[in-house]
Amino acid sequence: MAQKDLYEILGIQKSATKAEIKKAFKRTAMKYHPDRNADDPSAQEKFKQAQMAYEILKDETKRQTYDQYGFDAVSGQGAGGPGGFGGGFQGDVGDIFGDIFSDIFGGGRRGGGRSAGPQRGRDVQIEMTVELEEAINGVNKEINIPTMVSCDPCNGSGSKDGETKTCQTCNGIGQVRMQQGMFSVQQTCPDCRGQGTIISNPCGDCGGQGRRQENRKLNVKIPAGVDEGDRIRLSGKGEAGPKGGPAGDLYVDIRVLAHDIFVREGDSLFCDMPIDFTTACLGGEIKVPTLSGEVKLKVPAETQSGKQFRLRGKGVKSVRSHSTGDLYCKVNVETPVNLSSEQKDLLNKFAQTIKDSGDKNNPKRKGWFDNVKSFLDRMTG
Repeated sequence: MAQKDLYEILGIQKSATKAEIKKAFKRTAMKYHPDRNADDPSAQEKFKQAQMAYEILKDETKRQTYDQYGFDAVSGQGAGGPGGFGGGFQGDVGDIFGDIFSDIFGGGRRGGGRSAGPQRGRDVQIEMTVELEEAINGVNKEINIPTMVSCDPCNGSGSKDGETKTCQTCNGIGQVRMQQGMFSVQQTCPDCRGQGTIISNPCGDCGGQGRRQENRKLNVKIPAGVDEGDRIRLSGKGEAGPKGGPAGDLYVDIRVLAHDIFVREGDSLFCDMPIDFTTACLGGEIKVPTLSGEVKLKVPAETQSGKQFRLRGKGVKSVRSHSTGDLYCKVNVETPVNLSSEQKDLLNKFAQTIKDSGDKNNPKRKGWFDNVKSFLDRMTG
């Protein structure tokens, strides 16, 4: 053991902090705990080595001595050998292993197990789907969820006559101490399930649980401005706790349906607006839908398809900052369809005037065709 580096045993650097040493010890001890490695004889030895390494490195004085003089200088200071532990070791390890035993054995922290008394009910999580307008403006929704509610006949106590007696197994503590290998750990009392009391005459309606399943109607207020993925917490609206315990919370996850006109991104709204060919060429006014009704938008002459206009303050009012976003309207020039003979004649005459003007009316087209010609020349050259 004297030749084994203690930092290497825990898989840490020599510069590791006390918190990092503690975390590494918990991880290593969990990995090599004998109860988890019954078929691996070497696990127990590695488990003891990790304990020894932690005993030395957690103590600043021992750690400095080890760093300066090596393992032999601290081997007689309570570090113990591979087969045993030195003084002052188990108390601190017991505190650390409270977390580990919670995972391995289902017990509580050493000396700090769950106190006796009513347990809190479970939290409930549901999804609620709303329209975009409901999410933006806010809405009240009534929901019907199956959950555990407090039993009325026994007032949530679980006792028909309201009387209870102290559990004899745990003496009212709610925890019992059990031996697991070389350690003594605490677990929830199997008889009273951590309550510390036993019901002699259980309620017939709830079977002594103090609660029963029921479909519960709730009114949920969705605040204005909520968005996809937001969560609303309703305190005390989850499952009732057993035997009069406090209720958990209800969490409502918001899902927003896709909209026919708008797309929301944060506090901004986006929409596509078709405009006719004449308006795009000559300019004019169009009516744009917003959350507060239609507004007029002035489209300048010679507007190109895909042009985006910004309408300030016509977006969503944030549920957090209460600032209001903007509405972005992108216009798309619509090509006329179902033309009459007269309309076609007019367009042919118009097209001829465009052609006669050269590139005056289509400045982007000349540049694009010049780039195409240059590309083809390079390809063929």
